[in-house]
Amino acid sequence: MFEFIDKYINFILIGAILFFIIWLIFIEVRLRKANIRISKFFKGKKADDLEEVIFEILKREKNNEKAIKEIYEKIQNIDSRLLNSIQKVGILRYNPYKEIGGNQSFSIALLDEKQNGFILTSYHQRGGTRVYLKPIEDGRSEFTLTEEEKEVINKAINKEIKNKK
Repeated sequence: MFEFIDKYINFILIGAILFFIIWLIFIEVRLRKANIRISKFFKGKKADDLEEVIFEILKREKNNEKAIKEIYEKIQNIDSRLLNSIQKVGILRYNPYKEIGGNQSFSIALLDEKQNGFILTSYHQRGGTRVYLKPIEDGRSEFTLTEEEKEVINKAINKEIKNKK
């Protein structure tokens, strides 16, 4: 056995050296690929100080939390303003005077989410036009409402209900 080793020692050493060279090349390729992945992960920053990278991530997280809080507050503000905006509208044209004129008179109900708002009514006749404005709170008015005005309030409220379905 030793004779075999003595006879072929040069080939064995060359083979072992070639094996280790190939192994080193393989390891070098793997390390370069890992370095590329790490540099992509840290987006061009040096990966020397992992603690610095973690602090940068935490700083960004805090900034994101602050921005989300600001957006949430703005949404709350918009929501509260929307409750008081006109969201429900009912319109009706009609002729209150059967013997004269056409459907030139009208009533418009403009209500918010809580059914507060007003009704604008215009009665048209040959001698002129009269306009009335009546406040509405919770779908009712302290003033006497005509049948047309009641119908307009119902139209406004029911349109909103239909849109929510």
